[in-house]
Amino acid sequence: MPETTNHNIMSGQPSFEWRRRQNWIIIGVLYALFMMSRYNYSAISPLLLAAFGWTKQDLSILETTLPFFYGLSVIVNAAIVDRIGGRKAYLIGSAGVVAANIAFGAGHWIIGSFTPHQTAYIMSAVYAVNAYFQSFGSMAIIQINSQWFAPHERGTFSAIFGILIRMGLVFAFSAVPLIAAHTAWYWGFWIPACLVALFALLDYFFVADKPEEAGYPAVIPDATGVRVKPTALELMKSVVSNKNVFIFALASIMLGFVRRSVVDSWWPLYLKEAIGVAGTSVIAQVIPWGIAVFGILGGFALGPVSDRIGRRAPVISAGFVGMAACLALFYFVGTNSLGGWEAVICLALLSFFVNGVHGVIMGAASMDIGGKHGSASAAGIFDGAQYFFAAPFTGWFVGRIVTNYGWGVWKIWPIPFALIGAVLMLFVWNVESSKGGGH
Repeated sequence: MPETTNHNIMSGQPSFEWRRRQNWIIIGVLYALFMMSRYNYSAISPLLLAAFGWTKQDLSILETTLPFFYGLSVIVNAAIVDRIGGRKAYLIGSAGVVAANIAFGAGHWIIGSFTPHQTAYIMSAVYAVNAYFQSFGSMAIIQINSQWFAPHERGTFSAIFGILIRMGLVFAFSAVPLIAAHTAWYWGFWIPACLVALFALLDYFFVADKPEEAGYPAVIPDATGVRVKPTALELMKSVVSNKNVFIFALASIMLGFVRRSVVDSWWPLYLKEAIGVAGTSVIAQVIPWGIAVFGILGGFALGPVSDRIGRRAPVISAGFVGMAACLALFYFVGTNSLGGWEAVICLALLSFFVNGVHGVIMGAASMDIGGKHGSASAAGIFDGAQYFFAAPFTGWFVGRIVTNYGWGVWKIWPIPFALIGAVLMLFVWNVESSKGGGH
């Protein structure tokens, strides 16, 4: 049923807006740091290949392991996060992320004790642990903000959510290579771990799961009148029973093929092998900022538009078509046609549509469907499906594509999946955001 809201009661009150902003800044920066500590290994993948003696096939083991276990963990943990609340979930996730990143950095002590291939499996196991605890972060931020943001604000929230993702990737793909260049590669894991620990402490002392805990009325009253919180199983059943959830989940899978194989990984190795530039070069430093800036613009273009028209599907469909066009442009411009700057342009444009679509699905549609009680469950299905099903393709499969067929095929292989995503939205074209099935 559509959610009612008390937001007009609190709207414009400086104390409420400041309290919500305080909440948002802390959990937002913490989520960006989660992203930094998730993609740091991709950001310095050329250094890892040199340090461990790995091939691209060895690297593909890690590129398969993290999304596979992250996707599985998100689905399993989502209803738990709805049950225990985002603040506690963040603390659990932070503890595991810190431990896993410290352990990964400590991997430099085992170099030479095993074959490179054996070491790849050992480090993949460490990153599987990281993936499990990373899953708490994305669900926690959705769960907390579903309590603080009314339905008509969720498209805008999805844009803000996109900022955090992009800034986290800047931290990973820009800052981590600089850290490694001025210290050693393992500090690219230890420093992010310290930053996560710092903001986890701020989460513990200053974050409130919902307005009522901070002394304000609920933004979204509980229309059921039931005070007993649903069990994790009840929450998941409620979300799965929504007929639209599987369409959005399939669309999220299609997005994962594009996002995980091009925008969020592999391109640092592409720069080194196809263009011949290192992670500290001008081009390598400009790309994450281009991805971030255009990704943010995409979030603010697509998210608020979906609010204004009151539907998510048309905006998501247009975003998928944009992805296909950008990938085709990337291929036909050709490697090194503009001295490497074609990669900057194409990846930035691709990020515009990828980030916009991801924000609308994860930050808005998940809240529409899950409501105040089940938003993390819905987001868990969408994000989990995206990572879990994309894992073998964006890791194992891409590793073999670039080894056997070169980087040109890497640029265009996700195009059919982007077009499928656009078509899927036709099945939920007229679903209104205020009638997403939230409860």
